[in-house]
Amino acid sequence: MSEDAPQRGFVAQEFENRLLRLQQGMQTQDIDLAFFTTEAEIRYFTGFFTQFWQSPTRPWFLLAPQSGKPVAVIPEIGAVCMRRAGVEDIRTWDSPAADDLGLDLLCETIVELAGEGASVGLPKGRETALRMPLADFETLTKRLSSARFSDMTALLLKLRMVKSAAEIEKIGYACLSAGRAFDRAPEAIHAGMSEQEAFQAFKILCLEEGVDDVSYLVGGAGRGGYRDIISPPSTRRLTAGDVLMFDTGCVWDGYFCDFDRNFAIGEVAQDVHDAHRRLWDATEAGIEAAKPGACCSDLFDAMAAFLPGAGSAGVGRMGHGLGMQLTEFPSITTSDPTVLQPGMVMTLEPSIELGDGRMLVHEENLVVRDEGPLLLTRRAPQRMPVIG
Repeated sequence: MSEDAPQRGFVAQEFENRLLRLQQGMQTQDIDLAFFTTEAEIRYFTGFFTQFWQSPTRPWFLLAPQSGKPVAVIPEIGAVCMRRAGVEDIRTWDSPAADDLGLDLLCETIVELAGEGASVGLPKGRETALRMPLADFETLTKRLSSARFSDMTALLLKLRMVKSAAEIEKIGYACLSAGRAFDRAPEAIHAGMSEQEAFQAFKILCLEEGVDDVSYLVGGAGRGGYRDIISPPSTRRLTAGDVLMFDTGCVWDGYFCDFDRNFAIGEVAQDVHDAHRRLWDATEAGIEAAKPGACCSDLFDAMAAFLPGAGSAGVGRMGHGLGMQLTEFPSITTSDPTVLQPGMVMTLEPSIELGDGRMLVHEENLVVRDEGPLLLTRRAPQRMPVIG
């Protein structure tokens, strides 16, 4: 581990604080039991951290009563990892089993913790998902026919939007490590490489600079700009006049950075440099506007003032929340009224159209503070770097 890396994991008090704030919200909303099925929520309240979520075979459940400690209802294969996370009450079943994906045990535990007529809260809104078979959830609601399943999306978004100091430190370290990889990119990238080779080389740089994983790496390349920023890199060779963009979501200890950098392959037209400078100025305006009390729409308007076509270039927004997931609530759009609070970590991501389907995108990460925003990324240069 690098000397400048923060401590991995969290102290127990971090999870106790999260659970307390959840339970206070549940009391306000008259919710007896919180029901979670997705990786982000289960990890947020327990610290249960594993890549095993990439396997869709087994469902995982966490139940948090209005008072007391959470209870995990999980496949037996996860018991050791969950116990290591500090959860004391772990109930397991052998999985996978053709006839039961833990539904019987889940029903029994819900009734034990909150009764058959409980008010069960779970996320139902935007940017949430149900990670269990829909047929099983329908069976669950039929078996607990006197229970009420309530939407607690707003409460969860409110809790997770504001990061603790320890969370911010992890995001900051992911930004720092990825930034060092961006600094080294001109050493590893050159004209004549294929896009695939360039992306592979950059991913290696990120790993060498200390990130745990490069879970997300997209971007684009094209003459005078790029047309697509989410497709896999192609076998096309980089040539003079191209713009190459890497957009990376590197992970350190379960927390993401999310920012990009643009590079000119040889000399590019002046209109490309001018567009890059407008993006830089727009981002600067967004940084200045990112103060407690401002709305996400205020950040959008501040950046859009520097950009033709409202600055979204088909992306649909100019930034978002950031943390345990690559993209989190809220979104920086012209219609999002979410008010910024100290401790929120945001990306600023304006984009600009250059004509003929070409575009440029720029992105930085920051944390909102009373004394002014703090950049977690080291600011991109005003003029696009040139790779010889």
